[in-house]
Amino acid sequence: MTLDPGPVTDHTKGSVVPKVKTHKNAAKRFKIKGGGRVKRRKAFATHLLTGRSTKRKRHLRQGTAVNHADLGRVKRMLTL
Repeated sequence: MTLDPGPVTDHTKGSVVPKVKTHKNAAKRFKIKGGGRVKRRKAFATHLLTGRSTKRKRHLRQGTAVNHADLGRVKRMLTL
């Protein structure tokens, strides 16, 4: 039988340190690539595709990298 050690405490102040949790929806939508890049899916590729050209739909199938302006927010959700 193992005993639960209880909450993790900060030994310098004696306060309880909250757990770092991953945003589960973000974890399903983004993948981490080499070099710290984050891969995402492109938008506008799920429905109402009859009005779009074949070339546009083909390019929407491929993933792309997250913009550097959003990278910090996405990494924080993924706890990186």
